Amino acid sequence: MAEKREYVRQVVAYANYFKDFKKTLSRNTLRKIYQIFIYIMTLEQVPEIFLKAVVGVHGLFEVRVEEGGNIYRIFCCMDEGNLVILFNGFQKKTQKAPLREIERAKRIMNEYFASKDRKGE
Repeated sequence: MAEKREYVRQVVAYANYFKDFKKTLSRNTLRKIYQIFIYIMTLEQVPEIFLKAVVGVHGLFEVRVEEGGNIYRIFCCMDEGNLVILFNGFQKKTQKAPLREIERAKRIMNEYFASKDRKGE
């Protein structure tokens, strides 16, 4: 019998940004992404090859996925200690993450926290 996993984090998609990105991916790529999500949910310390802070943007992280010679990034943030909130994703074609995608992720992160603040009022 398989042992029950202990989760140290939850991975949650905000709005439809990740869901829309997910629709563009192959089954193998999705399988790899979900495997990395399991690492993020179960490992106390997630290696930087899977989850890394975005330099210069406080609170923004990227989930890093390599599959079939392609590189994918999914932006996210942490909330309430154990929540990983997924935002937009993209297929990486250059060495650096495109500024346009980082700006979009910052905008979505601000939108997430603003909507959360409104619900708490």
